[in-house]
Amino acid sequence: MARYIFITGGVVSSLGKGLMAASLGALLQARGYKVRIRKFDPYLNVDPGTMSPYQHGEVYVTDDGAETDLDLGHYERFTGVSAKQADNVTSGRVYQDIIAKERRGDYLGATVQVVPHVTDEIKNFALADQDDHDFILCEIGGTVGDIESLPFMEAIRQLRNELEPGRTLSVHVTLVPFIAAAGELKTKPTQHSVRELASLGIKPDVLLCRCEHPLPDGERAKIAQFCNVRTEAVIPALDAPSIYSVPLQYHEEGLDSEVLRGFGITDAPEPDMARWRDVTDRYFNPEGEVTIGVVGKYVGLQDAYKSLNEALVHGGLANRVKVNIQWIDAEIFEQDTPDVTAQLEPMHGILVPGGFGERGSEGKIASVRFAREHNVPFFGICLGMQLACIESARTAGHEDASSTEFGETNEPVVGIIEEWMSEEGLEKREAGGDLGGTMRLGAYDAVLAGNSHVSRIYSGAEEISERHRHRYEVNAAYRSALEQDGLIFSGMSPDGLLPEIVERPDHPWFVGVQFHPELKSKPFAPHPLFAGFVAAALRQSRLV
Repeated sequence: MARYIFITGGVVSSLGKGLMAASLGALLQARGYKVRIRKFDPYLNVDPGTMSPYQHGEVYVTDDGAETDLDLGHYERFTGVSAKQADNVTSGRVYQDIIAKERRGDYLGATVQVVPHVTDEIKNFALADQDDHDFILCEIGGTVGDIESLPFMEAIRQLRNELEPGRTLSVHVTLVPFIAAAGELKTKPTQHSVRELASLGIKPDVLLCRCEHPLPDGERAKIAQFCNVRTEAVIPALDAPSIYSVPLQYHEEGLDSEVLRGFGITDAPEPDMARWRDVTDRYFNPEGEVTIGVVGKYVGLQDAYKSLNEALVHGGLANRVKVNIQWIDAEIFEQDTPDVTAQLEPMHGILVPGGFGERGSEGKIASVRFAREHNVPFFGICLGMQLACIESARTAGHEDASSTEFGETNEPVVGIIEEWMSEEGLEKREAGGDLGGTMRLGAYDAVLAGNSHVSRIYSGAEEISERHRHRYEVNAAYRSALEQDGLIFSGMSPDGLLPEIVERPDHPWFVGVQFHPELKSKPFAPHPLFAGFVAAALRQSRLV
């Protein structure tokens, strides 16, 4: 029977609740427990699929096709447990389900209210799909005191009363700021935050205190006294030099031991931290370095490419090198006198990531051209692959080659996909239909060409499964023209209709993929495409 850990945050946002949940999940997993982590988001969007990356960061896609919060990426990277649609719930999704039930008459004429209907729906999400997990961690988005999170807090309060004693535990992440003028850490914000949480009927069992300076024993005891917890349950959480050192740091501070003690578990095995020691050793003791230029349109907010950033780091871990990422705004290559060479010549590898819309597309195409002509390792992901095909078509004589995403064109090398096969059967998209949830989403298989570069990267695999998130596809009708230019289709959908991977055999490393491999990369299991790309960049660094 699963035990529940509810994680809340107070004082300010961006304290790292998601990273804390992922680290705690990894620590429990290292002790031999089976864990699952969920995210409850109070915003009214049904999911983050239609939200701007500048507002919300990247959209993380699961195998079963859910568009979710980027924190689920942390959960997967730290635990290796594949997230599901049930693992990310928003207020919008809760209300959407309730209104659908009300319209069907499921409530038998009752007045639909926040309590009990909304809170019951939240509790149903929390309790669903328990399988045989030992612990289910539920992170509540936002900050205690936010009006939109009140139904979630009430649902937690009810669950803590309804489940058997010893099956729930509350962890509150808070801030202990350092006031430079006074030279002191201040505990009052934490006290107020805990009091606010208590006013909602939730008493925290463990406090994780984010701070920039070590938390003295006296201040720790003071927090414990005023917040009604044991001193050992006040866990300091200092800023870490790397997110991958956080599990080790939290273990040393006793977080996992105190959580288990809160459940009455005192005989748990010691955690096997060898995996994390190896990751941190590779991270902090590299034997070289490479510079990768990422040419994109959302470079002003790195959270927009969070999984991509981490996957490049993982590629460095696989090769035991440090990866220096240069974020380059594609639009600078669309100016009157773009100096592409000056910007890209210092790069040991060039990556063009996914994205939506025409803005910056010509700048990305210029980056593809530079990589091809100068034999610099190139990696195109989703839109990056599509633009590599457009660049190749233009080189082959189709000067007007473009994508219908950017407007009408006589040479639609890339076009919108109107129907495709999924596990549920044939799916279709209608003109003018909803944008949310209407892309090709989730895990799809691809068949690899034998003797291809990507087949070797995937250790000789004939078929792979990767996650997608896109509306447009490369037009297979241009296959012959592209292959005459040297760009071969080395991966196709099982029915042979949709190009999944392109590559240039005459280039040191030139690969474009329609899917998002970054979503499946982990620090202890780097994705082979990123490991191979960084290895190629390392070889390039030795040539310049």
